[in-house]
This record gives sequence, C-alpha cells and structure tokens, in this order.
Amino acid sequence: MPLLLSGTRLTVDVKMRNHTPVTEFLLMGIPHTQGLEHALFVFFLAFYLLTLVGNLLILLATLTSSNLHTPMYFFLGNLSVFDIFFPSVSSPKMMLYLLGQSQTISYQGCACQLFFYHFLGCTECFLYTVMAYDRFAAICHPLRYTAIMNPRVCAILTLSTWMGSSVHASVLTFLVFKLPYCGPKEVGNFFCDIPVVLPLACADTSLAHRVSVTNVGVVALLCFLLVLISYTRIVISILRISSSEGRHRAFSTCSAHLTSVLLFYGPVILIYLRPASSPWLDSVVPLFNNIVNPSLNPLIYSLRNKDVKLALRKALIRVHTCGP
Repeated sequence: MPLLLSGTRLTVDVKMRNHTPVTEFLLMGIPHTQGLEHALFVFFLAFYLLTLVGNLLILLATLTSSNLHTPMYFFLGNLSVFDIFFPSVSSPKMMLYLLGQSQTISYQGCACQLFFYHFLGCTECFLYTVMAYDRFAAICHPLRYTAIMNPRVCAILTLSTWMGSSVHASVLTFLVFKLPYCGPKEVGNFFCDIPVVLPLACADTSLAHRVSVTNVGVVALLCFLLVLISYTRIVISILRISSSEGRHRAFSTCSAHLTSVLLFYGPVILIYLRPASSPWLDSVVPLFNNIVNPSLNPLIYSLRNKDVKLALRKALIRVHTCGP
C-alpha cells in the first residue's frame, strides 16, 4: 500500500512537471447558445441597466426621504448597494464576450471574480437574515422596536455581515486557488465559480470540494433557518391581531422581503446543494441569481410600498427642479 501511494504521488508530480501552470482561463459561456450572442447581449444589457437604475432609485429614495430613515429602509438601502455590485462581478465581462471580444480571463481575475461573487452573495444572504430579524422585532415587539433596532445595533449588524462574508469568501478562494492548475483551462460558464473552476485543478480536489460545499451549505442553511424561525414567530403574532385590516397591514410589510428570500435561496440550492452536477444548470441557474434577481428587488420593494413610491416621486421631482 505505501508503494502504491508513493507511485500515485509520483504520477501526479510527473504530470504537474510536464504541464505549464495556467496563467489564464477561457470562459466558454452558456452551453448551446451559439448564434444567439447578439440577442443574449441585448437581453442581459437590458436587465443589467434595469438593475442599476432600479437600485440607484431605491438608494436615492432611502437617502433623501426622512420618512425612510428607519432600520427597515436602512437595510433595504444596503441591499440595493449589493444588488448593484453583485451583477457587476460577471455581467461586463460576459457582455464583452457576447460582442465577440476575448473570452480569456487572467488567473488573478478569475480568483477576484470568485472572491467577490461569494463575498457579495454571502453578504446578501446575511442581510436577508438581518432584515427578517428586523421584521420580527417590528411585528412581535412593536413597543420596544426602536430600542431593539437602535442605530448602534443596525451598524453592528451591518458591519458583522461584511466581516463574516469576507471570511467566508476568503476561505473559499484560498481553498480553490491554492491548488495547481496546469490544464485544461476551459471554464464551462460565463464567469468563475467553484463548480466550474475546481474540476480544472490537476490535484486532489476532494478537501476543497467538501469544505466549499459544507461552508456554503452551513451558511445558507443557518440563514434560512433563522429566517424561517423569524417568520414563524411573525405569522403567530399576526394571527393574534383581531382586525383583518391590521393583519393585512402586517403581512404587507413582510411580503416583499419574503418574496426576495425565496427568489434568492432557490438558485443557491440548485447550484450548490444538489447531489449531482449538471453543466446546463451550472450555467443557466446563475443567470437568474446574477442578472434577473437583482433587477426584480426594486420592483418587489416599490410596487406595493406607498412610502417608497412617494419618496421616489419626491426625489425625482427634486432632481428635476435642480436640473438645468
């Protein structure tokens, strides 16, 4: 057995010596979309611009309206910031590729994409959990809400999401890119992520695979359970409200956040927590998470929210009157 293990290590060492380390990767894009590049470019550009404009408007409303200077809209403003940066990790490079530009991405650029994708994604996951706690405090403890969610607590919770996500993304990026890559270099997706980069390593990836799946799984499951617990308590409290108008008002304050949570966790489960890999799902499902979902959040939070719509109207009027 020792001789067999030594022989295996020798084979891997010889293979690594016979191959030049990879300095760049080739993004292969979305499978089975040859000939649709221009149509896909228009589609993704429309969603990307919708994401930028929608989230900038939400951010403008939360910053300029004194009525929205509450913990709920403070976290919504943070969510808008992340929804601006999250698609920006992969969308510009993907749209250049669809226009016929270079499909290559440097080794360092690939590592940066993976880090920021998981940093921003994990921060958003934590942020949804914090927003669920905020709704729990507002509905279950209305008289103590301002004391529970005071500015200091909001700042600590926000800073904690940033720091926790930074650690999470750093661990994943280190595990993936400490492995040697000596070919092939074709990434079967439109951006660098663990499911498509890790199989390209010319070394044993079992540890990195187990830790990454466990890390992502534990974070997603823990956050989802905390959201579920918060909403279980919220539903119980709402059902105790005697008036139907009061119940409807309480439900309406939670419906937007609950919709966003379901749209966020669906792709995460399909990408990272399914038992078998699927090249088609690995490419198509992230499109929803990266491009479509961030563009929907401004619509979800503003369509049925009179306060946001009023603040947006006032902000746009103020911008128009200040213009030339």
